[in-house]
Amino acid sequence: MKFTIKLEESDEGGYTAQCLELPAAISEGDTKEDALENIKEAIQLVLEVIQEQAQAYSEVHKVEVASA
Repeated sequence: MKFTIKLEESDEGGYTAQCLELPAAISEGDTKEDALENIKEAIQLVLEVIQEQAQAYSEVHKVEVASA
């Protein structure tokens, strides 16, 4: 699975990374490479939480959407 990451230089130094498809997935790192590596873990954690929340619903469906 591929995600789009917004990478910004922080005022305090280092970089902040945010997943555009999963806005709750935010991380940071001292270098661009660190921030990109750290956002992978944040994405995995957000996906785990979403999956746990979905199990609490009585009726859940999956749909496929074509990307642009």
